[in-house]
Amino acid sequence: MNALLNAHTTQGNNPPPHIGFTSNVFPNEHSSRQGASSDYIPKEGHQWYVLRVTYNRVKAAYKKALSIGIEAYVPTHYVQKIIVGKKKRIMEPLLPNILFIYATRDMANALVCKSANSPYYIKYYLNRTLQPEANGKHPPLTIPFESMMNFIKATSTKSEHVRIVSLEQCHFKSGDTVRIIAGEFEGVTGKVARVAGQQRVVIEMKCLCLIATAYIPTDFIEIIT
Repeated sequence: MNALLNAHTTQGNNPPPHIGFTSNVFPNEHSSRQGASSDYIPKEGHQWYVLRVTYNRVKAAYKKALSIGIEAYVPTHYVQKIIVGKKKRIMEPLLPNILFIYATRDMANALVCKSANSPYYIKYYLNRTLQPEANGKHPPLTIPFESMMNFIKATSTKSEHVRIVSLEQCHFKSGDTVRIIAGEFEGVTGKVARVAGQQRVVIEMKCLCLIATAYIPTDFIEIIT
């Protein structure tokens, strides 16, 4: 846990780098806030794959996925920026250059494989904790369905305070798993930690990153394990 943490962790209250996306970039189908976790249902043979997309081409990759019938999700968050001297609240990707798709392996291969009419700008995010496949490469990283639904709940709010964090930034209160029972993060599960001076719930996406919610009052938390 690893490259994304090192590349995209913010310091203090500064937002991650802006890469040019605003709130009207993605269509209404299964993107950022529009694709709430309740919209997805388990499908036989489907898995959540993590894809790498070359810089500033997530929008194109997202549209391409939808065009061939693949459900896709781009986590975003709101940040405040000064634009032409005015403060504006805009939406940005939470994980730059990362696209999540829900597909069969064949469908995913059709999206990532290079062809004469398809520039090779989409690649699998590989799971280097597993043994290489027959082709000598590590298998694609996949996210369990329930873990992905939890991640979508945590990243599809309107909060400006959801952030990528490193393990060093998290001061965990215990090893208990908790559920948020009220507020805009209701239903999200994770571990309670103090991050940037506030009590938050931290969600681990194994082999990928840690996500911290906004401040969560103690009364909004119940221990489940």
